[in-house]
Amino acid sequence: MGWLQRLFGVQKPQASSTRTNVAQASPAQASPAQATATRTQQQSIPPERLGLNGEYDESGLAKRVALAFDEDSAIDDINTLYVAQTGNTVVLKGKVPNQQILNKMISVARGVSGAGSVDTTQVNIG
Repeated sequence: MGWLQRLFGVQKPQASSTRTNVAQASPAQASPAQATATRTQQQSIPPERLGLNGEYDESGLAKRVALAFDEDSAIDDINTLYVAQTGNTVVLKGKVPNQQILNKMISVARGVSGAGSVDTTQVNIG
C-alpha cells in the first residue's frame, strides 16, 4: 500500500504526473470545445485545490504530494507520517526515522505544483 492509498483511500490515476502543471492537462479524447471548457474550469481552480484528475478537490495538493511520494523510489511509505495541507502549505505530521528522509520528503513536496511551503513543525525524528 502506498501513500495515496493509505492516506486518502484512492488509487493512483492512470496517467499521472506530479511534476507537470496539472492545470494545463486536458483529456486526450476531448473535443476542442470540451478541452477549452476544461482548461477554463481548471484555470479558475487555485493550484492548491486542483485534484489528481484536474477537478476541484479541497485536499488536492496533499493528494498530489502523496502521489509524488509514491512515485519517488527513494521514499518508502512511512506509516507514522501523514500529509495534509493548509492553503498552499503542505503539512507533514507524525514521525520519520531520520533527518535525511525528512529532507528528501521536503524536497519532493516543494516540487509539486501549487506547493508554496512545507510545514514540518509537527514532525518528530527518531
